[in-house]
Amino acid sequence: MAVIHHTTLKPTKLELLTAWLPSRPWYRGAAQAPQLARVGGFRLDDPQGEVGIECLVVTDRSGDRPVTYFVPLTYRGAPLDGAERGLVGTLEHGLLGRRWIYDGAHDPVLVGQLFAVFQSRAVPQAQDVTDARDDSVHGRLAETAAAAAVGSSAVAAAATVVDAAHGTELVLHTSTGAGGKAEAAGARATLGLRIERVLAALPREGGVGSTGGAGPECLGTLTGAWQSADGMAHRGLLATLHAAER
Repeated sequence: MAVIHHTTLKPTKLELLTAWLPSRPWYRGAAQAPQLARVGGFRLDDPQGEVGIECLVVTDRSGDRPVTYFVPLTYRGAPLDGAERGLVGTLEHGLLGRRWIYDGAHDPVLVGQLFAVFQSRAVPQAQDVTDARDDSVHGRLAETAAAAAVGSSAVAAAATVVDAAHGTELVLHTSTGAGGKAEAAGARATLGLRIERVLAALPREGGVGSTGGAGPECLGTLTGAWQSADGMAHRGLLATLHAAER
């Protein structure tokens, strides 16, 4: 269970993202600095209780039209070896001291827990309340034989992480063992995980089970909710699972 600390952060998360977002290939802003507001998101628990996991939804209002981004982050008490490309920055936490903030696509703890949400093995938590579910986040697997096999797998490693104009693509090595744990003796597979970065609202008739145009090859979808500046609620696709390209 993640404990929410209500304390000071210097710089704040949004200040870190204001400096970091323009360096991403999927950022849609122009020359001016982003004007960010937090409009949604959720937390996930690290089974070991060491890494903070927060999936932020932020809207940039600096341009002619607001653009909403999905930014999964992890918070660590020490640098993560081999994840220099994913470092967003550092901040000082009022209670915990210095925290290293990573783009979650580069952190195996977040990737493993996000994968578990598709399988209903990890429960999304509210951002600002300790031990409270966020029922607006829905992970589901497709009703196919290929997707059924995903349900008993776990992530063994992320082979590649590629940022592109449309989002972030990961190639995952998975293994099937007892209880969905990755074990050397289990069957192995390679899957693709796409993290949507620029969010678009699903048609209201799509409902929580809609794939949002993810396509017939999609093995699973993750959807979540956010609010626009006028207070209107939106739901959109946050991530998808699919067969890895060969």
